Amino acid sequence: MTNRTNKNDQALVARAKAVIPNGMYGHMSVQARMPAGYPQFIERADGVHLWDTDGNRYIDLMCAFGPMLLGYGHRSVEAAADAQRKQRNTATAPAPVLVDLAEALVRQFAHAQWCVFGKNGTDATTLSVTIARATTGKRKILVAKGAYHGAAPWCTPAPAGVLAEDRAHLLHYEFNNVASLTAAAAQAGDDLAGVVASGFLHDAFRDQAEPTIEFVQAARALCDKTGAALILDEVRAGLRLSLAGSWAHLGVEPDISAWSKAIANGHPLAAVLGNDKFRNGAEQVYATGSFWFEAAPMAAGLETLRVANEVDLPAKLKASGDRLRTGWHRQSQAADFKLRQTGPGCMPMVLFDDDPKLETGFRFTALALDEGLYLHPWHNMFLSLAHDEAVIDEVLEITERVFAQLAD
Repeated sequence: MTNRTNKNDQALVARAKAVIPNGMYGHMSVQARMPAGYPQFIERADGVHLWDTDGNRYIDLMCAFGPMLLGYGHRSVEAAADAQRKQRNTATAPAPVLVDLAEALVRQFAHAQWCVFGKNGTDATTLSVTIARATTGKRKILVAKGAYHGAAPWCTPAPAGVLAEDRAHLLHYEFNNVASLTAAAAQAGDDLAGVVASGFLHDAFRDQAEPTIEFVQAARALCDKTGAALILDEVRAGLRLSLAGSWAHLGVEPDISAWSKAIANGHPLAAVLGNDKFRNGAEQVYATGSFWFEAAPMAAGLETLRVANEVDLPAKLKASGDRLRTGWHRQSQAADFKLRQTGPGCMPMVLFDDDPKLETGFRFTALALDEGLYLHPWHNMFLSLAHDEAVIDEVLEITERVFAQLAD
């Protein structure tokens, strides 16, 4: 794609700056967060591919920052959503599919005995914390330093407009550090409502880390002792690592889990699952929204879950991730670059050694873009069911050339 142009995209950026603060906002602010030349706008998506407004096509390794679990425009998921939409989507009362999906999710996850829905990951994590406080009558919430749990005032990484009071009852610990977790709990004293943890450490700009058995067991024991809720934030990792929950292989179940992103393959849906210990709090909390009960996303969620189970999705994603990771390791060594690949292979995080300002990472991803591959220099990436062996091999053909260019 050596003749890639961005004339149409830049014209849209100019128009956007006149009517949208900074021209774009949040994690979609490509101009502020990505290497120069990355398109701000995407006109079309299908399978693993994106097309920008100038007609350039890319293999996408971001999956819309996670929501695309099966690939863009998955046929049976879209058919389920369309069929439901023809009957009704938003209406004066919920559709029966709400109960169908809640039942399916409760059957899927051992810790779950009830389910409520929202729209975004922030909805799910915020509601989880609120339910923990409503049940326990306590205030303090423990969260890992640097962890991302959404964009509400209590958890947003940006301080603008946030009051100290919004975070007055948050205490921090180091992920995978039992002593740090214990110290934070001691600071909370008898006022501990919940402990929030991600499926694995997936903070931006740093190496990822799997949870240790010692850490998850300590978190479970702490919550059992104090009556606090163990809240597992599955928004990013959910369904990609395991169809039983991200900590299931460690033998530890949460009290409450927060879900969004991939559970409806790109349709706007979030869910909070919990056990009966926290049902009373869920019944007390008033949380709702005009579009929280849309039926089409729930139909999409039901079909997404069916497909994920039918194909043993985590196994397929692991195979693709392992193939990609092995190829990148070989290529980086051949080009004499020290590449750090951390986290699960199906959610690859790639950073270069001796690159504190991410200059090499930005150059690598910019060169990849010119070759038709959409990567990210400081955020974990995502694979979907559509990233099959042939796609991974095509990705590796591109990065073979990119590493050679980078070395030159």
